[in-house]
Amino acid sequence: MKTLADYILHLADTTLILSQRNSEWCGHGPILEQDIAITNISLDLLGQSRNFYQYAAKLIGGDTDEDKLAYLRKEREFKNLLLAEQPIGDWGQTILRQYLFSQYQYLLFEQLQTNKDEQLAAITAKALKEIKYHLRWSSEWVIRLGDGTNESNERMMKAADELWRYTGEMFTPAEYEKDSGIDFSLIRKQWEEKVKIIFDEASLTIPEKVFMQTGGKNGIHTEHLGYILTELQYVQRVYPNSQW
Repeated sequence: MKTLADYILHLADTTLILSQRNSEWCGHGPILEQDIAITNISLDLLGQSRNFYQYAAKLIGGDTDEDKLAYLRKEREFKNLLLAEQPIGDWGQTILRQYLFSQYQYLLFEQLQTNKDEQLAAITAKALKEIKYHLRWSSEWVIRLGDGTNESNERMMKAADELWRYTGEMFTPAEYEKDSGIDFSLIRKQWEEKVKIIFDEASLTIPEKVFMQTGGKNGIHTEHLGYILTELQYVQRVYPNSQW
């Protein structure tokens, strides 16, 4: 049961932190339509994290609830992917991060929707409808920017060079993932094929011989997560047990 709870927390933490990162664009998007789009994606990810936290709280038991899991744990207790906590950078970096993650998340949730754990399967099956939109929206923007001007192409390549080192962690199972029933080798193969198609269309080159950074799944994070949690958890820590 603990292994399953850890895995559910990993899924919850990743979507929560990415939601928090994307929400930094609210009111700052390049145009109103895309400002609304990235904000809606943030809300979708937040909703996914809530469903996972509620299930994790049920598995853990006691007086644990979704708020305590999101607002009262420290950095070393979070199990999110390192990719999710990286700074938003410019619009291109945010777009590319969302695409790389959404492509992975879609393939992962396709497998999880048939998981032997019925609750996990139900949550992921419901989320797939949202992820399809996230994937379509972000991939179209990657192509638009990569195959745009010289400057936009250069910025997208810079974003790829910055983010690629965090993609390997997605396919490196933590101990609590080894009994999840997920075929990570298959997901990696499918992900690499899909990403290559989009990169080719966007006139982008996939970075080679990159040393992959890992640790987030086991609570070892970059310096960025502490700042994210300081902002995210501020109200709950200043006004403990507040009721909305």
